[in-house]
Amino acid sequence: MTRVAVLMGGRSSEHDVSVASAESVVAALRERGHDVVTVELARGRSWLPDASTASALTAAEVVFPVLHGPFGEDGSVQGLLELAGVAYVGAGVTASALAMDKDLFKSVLRDHGIPVTRNVTLRAGTATENPFGYPVFVKPARLGSSVGISKAHDDAELQRAVALAFEHDEKVLVEEFVSGIEVEVGVLGNDDPTVSLPGEIVVTNNEWYDYEAKYDEGEMDLVVPPRVSAAQIERVRNLARAAFVAAECEGMARVDMFVRDDGEVLVNELNTIPGFTSTSVYAKLFEASGVPYGELLERLCALALERHARRASLRF
Repeated sequence: MTRVAVLMGGRSSEHDVSVASAESVVAALRERGHDVVTVELARGRSWLPDASTASALTAAEVVFPVLHGPFGEDGSVQGLLELAGVAYVGAGVTASALAMDKDLFKSVLRDHGIPVTRNVTLRAGTATENPFGYPVFVKPARLGSSVGISKAHDDAELQRAVALAFEHDEKVLVEEFVSGIEVEVGVLGNDDPTVSLPGEIVVTNNEWYDYEAKYDEGEMDLVVPPRVSAAQIERVRNLARAAFVAAECEGMARVDMFVRDDGEVLVNELNTIPGFTSTSVYAKLFEASGVPYGELLERLCALALERHARRASLRF
């Protein structure tokens, strides 16, 4: 039995998604006999642990942050847990912050020779650029769950999309539209990560993989393995692992990718705390790869303890 503290909620617009993920994690860990406490961070305001919360965190053997978006997935909470000296699930401060920033993440991958989707980056006060034609995607640089993202089909839609994205972040990406198949891959591990079978994202009703398609019942189908060649599946898995290693991730990540119509594979994003219900894509990919949900959670806790023990030998 492991004492686990699950962090949930948080300040970001992805609060409700986090709570749903965390409730699933808590139920599965308790079903397998673990001692689990929950800590819910309030929506929309700052948070510091009070005495009872701090006691719960430091008494736990492992802290499991199930927090999506800013102030949870971006290194903020990871830094707090590092200061507290406790073992925690998932990527560390640097990898969390890097993966959260889609602009910087792509820069690192390009430096490692990993192909990524093309984009231009806008900052407040700069002119809107679009060298890709239409349609294009416009997104906040540091947000998830498709919040604040739009698909623009003309100049007027582009301007509205940029304005919406700037409501969520001070940095905005205008990203090329990729014609092809959208695939996602799960990665699990520390020094020698395991890569799941890829899954093909099939949006059933909406035009693209937006918030509704991700979280509403019946709006998306996951096809495992994707309907591409064996060579392309191998390429997808190799690039997912390479992206995970290049970003210095640990624990877990979901890598979102495209297989273009011409067969080329591109990395788009990496999520260090993916959606985590038993029916979320990350869990379903590992289920299809022979790792059921409860075992997946236990492996993540073990990876957190392994990293914590390894780092304890370092001199600071």
